[in-house]
Amino acid sequence: MDIRPIRSKEDHRAALREIDALWGAAEGSDDGDKLDVLVTLVERYEDIHYPPPAADPVGVIRYLMEENDYTQKDLATVLGSPSRASEILSGRRELTLDQIRRLSREWHVPAGALINEAA
Repeated sequence: MDIRPIRSKEDHRAALREIDALWGAAEGSDDGDKLDVLVTLVERYEDIHYPPPAADPVGVIRYLMEENDYTQKDLATVLGSPSRASEILSGRRELTLDQIRRLSREWHVPAGALINEAA
């Protein structure tokens, strides 16, 4: 098994090609072991060089509403006011700490996902 660290975009592309070639290899076989190691190396490289963007709180709320069939009225119930729900969804107002806590508790979302670090 000839595996090297991934240090460049070329190394990354080569590792992805090798993963494609090895995909479906039997677990525990030499090819399966090589596939596991390559996937781990690629994930590490991508975590460092292509970190996922932080989600914005409004995006998280909209996602939760869509996935759970929540309406703006449901959001207003949690936030305590239809106007607050509207202002938050439109980006005119940020969530308060109390609102973050309520959403976290009621909609079972980590509070950290509702905190805007860029603000």
